[in-house]
Amino acid sequence: MKLTLLKSKLHRATVTHAELDYEGSCAIDQDLMDAANILPFEQLHVYNVSNGERFTTYAIVAPRGSGTIGVNGAAAHKATADDLLIICTYAELDAAEAEHFNPALVYLNEKNAITHTSHGHLAAI
Repeated sequence: MKLTLLKSKLHRATVTHAELDYEGSCAIDQDLMDAANILPFEQLHVYNVSNGERFTTYAIVAPRGSGTIGVNGAAAHKATADDLLIICTYAELDAAEAEHFNPALVYLNEKNAITHTSHGHLAAI
């Protein structure tokens, strides 16, 4: 049996810009991608804390140290600058892998600087 678990989360990321006339994606500062173990072109589930919108897109790399969280393409209808987002990735694991898996949790301030990180702990399945 495969289980779908949270792989990583950027918590309360602030949208720096939303660009409708751009190929769909979410641009994320390379430092934040590294901290959350998000790969370029990885599927993202985005939850907009500011307006309740939820959407799926993929990650693209923004310049390291820029603090960029850019929502592009059709998703730009679902977020605007200064909205707060929770950006998540998920992984499919078998039960044995899931028992010992811990997601990368990255918490951000209003400037998208990392305030702290955590590796969630799951109880035995």
